[in-house]
Amino acid sequence: MNEIEVIWKFLDNLDEYVYATDIETDELVYMNRKLLEVYGLQSIDDVKGMKCYEVLQKSSVPCGMCNNDRLCAGKFVEWRYYNPVIDKYMMLKDTLVEDPVTNKKYRIEISIDISEERSQDKMIQKYRDMESFVNEALKDALSVESPDETIRIILEYLGKVLNGERTYIFEKNRDGRDDNTYEWTAPGVPPEIDNLQNLPPEICENWYHIFEEGKYVQIPDIEEMRLSDPFQYENLKRQNIHSIVAMPIYDAEKVIAFYGVDNPPAFSLEYTSDMLQIMGSFLKSCIRRRNLMRRLEDLSYKDALTQLGNRFAMEKYVRQIDPEQSVGVVYCDVTGLKGVNDTLGHKAGDDLILRAGACLEQVFGDYGVFRIGGDELLVLCAQIDQDTLAERIRQLECLTAEKDVNIAVGVIWQDRADTHLDELLQEAEKRMYEDKAEYYKKTGIERRGADKKG
Repeated sequence: MNEIEVIWKFLDNLDEYVYATDIETDELVYMNRKLLEVYGLQSIDDVKGMKCYEVLQKSSVPCGMCNNDRLCAGKFVEWRYYNPVIDKYMMLKDTLVEDPVTNKKYRIEISIDISEERSQDKMIQKYRDMESFVNEALKDALSVESPDETIRIILEYLGKVLNGERTYIFEKNRDGRDDNTYEWTAPGVPPEIDNLQNLPPEICENWYHIFEEGKYVQIPDIEEMRLSDPFQYENLKRQNIHSIVAMPIYDAEKVIAFYGVDNPPAFSLEYTSDMLQIMGSFLKSCIRRRNLMRRLEDLSYKDALTQLGNRFAMEKYVRQIDPEQSVGVVYCDVTGLKGVNDTLGHKAGDDLILRAGACLEQVFGDYGVFRIGGDELLVLCAQIDQDTLAERIRQLECLTAEKDVNIAVGVIWQDRADTHLDELLQEAEKRMYEDKAEYYKKTGIERRGADKKG
């Protein structure tokens, strides 16, 4: 065995990738076992007579980065290179050896796989970038007054930086079901928020169990959950979701919501999870602020007894009416309220008002329903046609009869809402009194002087 063969035998069992070429011809003369394996070869005979660049780079021309002219015996030239053929980052050590028998010179390259190290470097850089991302996102989010808009900005930032197709928040509603309350979608991705309202509890039940244990959901392939969580699997599959990260939002150790990213790249799931954990506390603060503003708005715009809109809410609704569109006004008075208060007590009177308000809310809930006085209720219907308004009035009559509520009703409709509201209200109120007088006339009930408006 000559000296070169001894070298080849020694290199054969190294854990690094090694090859040798004839320095004059570039012919590949040696590959150790590990390099043969990564290229799917059995032996060097499989590529006998081929150039190194033809095999290692799948190229028909010599490598532009070839450093043969820099090599000399007894010294190593060290450099780094990404090999796209085998998808690996390499640290390369090149040297020159000479066969003392034939005087042939050979280039030997020893390659150390540093892909994992390079990947870690990239991840470290990502985490370094995280601070600047968070600062930029919070800067933009805090520049707006509305907490709803703040949340939407954060979801957009997260979706873009995490390369997700969709980011969102889910919250429990009053019935214990889940509502998708906020959503951002990447260009070309259809929104799902309208399809994800009032979800049955069983869909997210398993996730809430995970959240209650202080953990989060990270699924690289939803096929893994097809049997273990079939309800959620079907829900995700319908949305063309194949991977997902979902993170709980806690307040006082209670899960108040969860948010997530659909279809983030598989290689960045851990980074995605870390980012969501960091932003969770900020989103919790946004939700708290939003809830506080909603409570304050309720106090400002809702009647304390019925939770219908008050006069401030009515004025706000009026400002939003398009004067070029149609409008309907339904002016109502709860008849017999004073008699109920006098004979059965104010609690019974309040109950009568509540039943009347509930009837109006059930029939006209998609418009503006307000309590504007002790026994006076008002409905404003922007952009309603005359036939629809008439049908709603018939529904109201049936419902109030069913709920044992007597109300006098004055109705007016116009094809344009450009008339001053006060004039419409006065006309509707006038018609209400006419209806009320007709009620007393038909029933034969004597109106007491002290009950002119009851």
